[in-house]
Amino acid sequence: MSGVVTGDAVVLGLRPARLPSRALALFIDLVVVWSAYLLVSIGLAAATASLDEAARTALAIASFVLVLVGGPIAVETLSHGRSLGKMACGLRVVRDDGGPIRFRHALVRGAIGVVEILMTFGVVACIASLVSERGRRIGDVFAGTLVVRERVPAARTAAVPPPPPWLVGRFSQMDLSAVPDGLWLEIRQYLTRMRQLDPAVGRRLAERLADELVARTGTPPPPGVPAAEYLAAVVGERQARDARRAFASAERAGPEAAPGFVAPAAAPGREAGRETTAAAPTAPSGAEAPTASKRTGFAPPA
Repeated sequence: MSGVVTGDAVVLGLRPARLPSRALALFIDLVVVWSAYLLVSIGLAAATASLDEAARTALAIASFVLVLVGGPIAVETLSHGRSLGKMACGLRVVRDDGGPIRFRHALVRGAIGVVEILMTFGVVACIASLVSERGRRIGDVFAGTLVVRERVPAARTAAVPPPPPWLVGRFSQMDLSAVPDGLWLEIRQYLTRMRQLDPAVGRRLAERLADELVARTGTPPPPGVPAAEYLAAVVGERQARDARRAFASAERAGPEAAPGFVAPAAAPGREAGRETTAAAPTAPSGAEAPTASKRTGFAPPA
């Protein structure tokens, strides 16, 4: 397995596609492309009935090349390695260095596929995939490509390992504002799959990511700390900061934002959020109502 991270966030630490999944994807593609070819052939036969034999033969050859050969090449080029069958099976074609394929890669794969797939009904492609260590057919070898699994079952998806205890809080003063999201994504993908990589490949990848992180932050790892542990500690520091910011935002929002908050019942004399005025005591029967001067001590001018 390779440990290269592609521009499309495809990590070649994922296992290469196995023969059964590739065969199923190829079967779906062949059904689609042959159905399209038959429809085009029937339409051309009806439209060229008045032409001579040579013209009909030329059109038949052109439709074969355009539909059965040019169609898959165009689909893989425009979708960056994901034909209809590969999308259904969760597969993708990538370059050996991990990047998305281009037209020349799809062209080589399609041209050789005429011989090893169409003319031999896939027998040559199956034999080549069985012999190859990474399941590559002849077209993949000449094009410099590899078919990988793009979807991984959730049960097999590993979480980011925690940083070593002696590095927790070591980078609390590190400035992480200049680290782009793409680099964070590559680091997280490496940390979640580093145990699946070859040790030498994983070490080189960790050192490259650590160098990029140091260039963005200006904080190198402590002497003697491996690159993988340095990356785990920095990711842990970022997660801790995110958690503190989220907690501080919840505190600023007040207790009403806290889950499970229940507003207290209205006190007597309060109704719908406003205070009602208590009823004044009534004067005894026959008693004189108090004047303003008696109530407040203020006598209005005569």
